[in-house]
Amino acid sequence: MAATTAAGKEIRLSGSSIAGVAACIPSQRIGNDYFVEKFGEAAVRDVVKMIGVQERRWSAPNVSTGDLCLLAGKRLLAGLDWDPASVDAIIFVSQTPNYRLPATACELQSGLGLPTHCIAFDINLGCSGYPYALWLASSMISSGSVRRVLLAVGDVSSKMADPDDRATGLLFGDTGTVTAVQADDGAEPAHFILGTDGAGAANLIVPEGGFKTYPAAMDARMNGKNPCRLYMDGGEIFNFTLRSVPPLVQRTVEFAGHDRDSYDAFLFHQANLFMLKHLIKKSGLAADKAPINIDRYGNTSSASIPLLMLTEMREALLTDRRRLAMFGFGVGYSWASAAMAVGPLKCAELIEA
Repeated sequence: MAATTAAGKEIRLSGSSIAGVAACIPSQRIGNDYFVEKFGEAAVRDVVKMIGVQERRWSAPNVSTGDLCLLAGKRLLAGLDWDPASVDAIIFVSQTPNYRLPATACELQSGLGLPTHCIAFDINLGCSGYPYALWLASSMISSGSVRRVLLAVGDVSSKMADPDDRATGLLFGDTGTVTAVQADDGAEPAHFILGTDGAGAANLIVPEGGFKTYPAAMDARMNGKNPCRLYMDGGEIFNFTLRSVPPLVQRTVEFAGHDRDSYDAFLFHQANLFMLKHLIKKSGLAADKAPINIDRYGNTSSASIPLLMLTEMREALLTDRRRLAMFGFGVGYSWASAAMAVGPLKCAELIEA
């Protein structure tokens, strides 16, 4: 079932559930003292007050998103006791792939020992990527073409952020996650809302390094910025988020047909602390139902929602079923929500590399 509203495309799907989630975080911890020499103590303090990041994990120079997802995927398959030959598809969702080509999903198919009849492809999405990935996996299962799908979702955004720009240099952390989605005739229907507004693309962009160069010389905001690194107009992103996400929360609850009190958690992409607090308040949510981990891991882009599940809800998801609403939003502009029952999971693992 699908319909279109102001919030986006609304889709209801049955017959699938999340079997397990694993994440791999780098062992290297970067505290705020790391930035004091470059930006000064007062400047770092002011930035941290807004973004709320006290520590983030950065991968080593030779460690990629694919590497982190490979380790997470191996742990997940072992924890689920899934025969790799039983996996029908693997989808890699990231904006920091291993290479321009080949697709990182192809490398993961080989690295995880998945069969050659396994479907494997990449999707270029960032902050909204996890709900989009869940919708796609659920759609594939609902069609009857597959029964087991691995979603490798993550980013090493620290390698893309500009180290000389405190707006992005202090914000991001790195994580790779893998989620197992399986056919499940007894699962409750899942509800998704997906939307896009590409008119905001230039507000969060890497101007150069692809096959088209954004004319940064015509955009005064980018004067003095490194065109091969991530540029972010924080004010525009903040305005977009407060304009778009609270109505998305409201419509998701209405569409799924459950009142807010019936949800165990509302999981937001961990954009920055100041923004999250405004979103929670403007959406009329209880703070204790909107967990936050950006203080310990930074903004981990597409991986922030599955990482949040493991750092804040692991024991609950291993032992019981929880009703969750997930919200991804940002670069694109792109946004998506997923409302579904999750758990008890067969595997929920957080490992360090």
